[in-house]
Amino acid sequence: MNQILQLRDVRKSFGMLHALDGVSLDVSEKTLTILIGPNGSGKTTLINAVMGYFKPDAGSIEFSGRQIAGLPPHKIYRLGLARTFQIPALFWKLTVLENLMVAEKDHPGESFVKSVVARTWRDEETRTATKASKILELLGLAKVWDVPAVNLSGGQMKLVEIGRALMSDAKMLLLDEPVSGVNPTLAHEIFAKLVRLRDELGVTFLIVEHRLDIALDYVDYVHAMAYGKLVASGPPASVMSDPKVAEAYLGA
Repeated sequence: MNQILQLRDVRKSFGMLHALDGVSLDVSEKTLTILIGPNGSGKTTLINAVMGYFKPDAGSIEFSGRQIAGLPPHKIYRLGLARTFQIPALFWKLTVLENLMVAEKDHPGESFVKSVVARTWRDEETRTATKASKILELLGLAKVWDVPAVNLSGGQMKLVEIGRALMSDAKMLLLDEPVSGVNPTLAHEIFAKLVRLRDELGVTFLIVEHRLDIALDYVDYVHAMAYGKLVASGPPASVMSDPKVAEAYLGA
């Protein structure tokens, strides 16, 4: 299976704190991979290093065969790697559909000159709306397409944020706790939708999530971290039975 993301000996320190202490891992294309570990293990720092929010002190990060370590976030985004955040930040007064449409890349309506001439962007606006509608259907949000984002449930807000990331034509999404604060029924639905997106769109996911009782039923592969290091990798059953993983959680 092809590797879409490869990290080799990635290091990041904040003063005396070694947040990432030589992390090496791979993420295969078209998989749901989860990154687990107790609080303070380095998961969020790793995600931020991959997305360009932090520049690694050392090591290599390759996405689709291209070295991205040290690139700014907007360039990484344009390469097809997008992320969501634990707390969604939507355009609250815009509808669900509008929240997705504003994420389309290079829309001619964003041009100061072209925006005043409707014929230069009308066809693109129709295409963008059609694309967004298809994504909403996959996410189970088609019935709330015209609802202002502020009126959505917490779980629906997280799905809208995933939809916005998909509007960028991302090949891979990094999700930061996509079911945090979501009731168990909807949390299962969200993960089921991620599986559908993987299967139907071929999107790859790297997910940081603490609710392992739910997530482990859906993911293909697990990376476990503790104290800035990778302590175990493999299928869910083998990682969760690894004594080093149990020690990391109990020790924390």
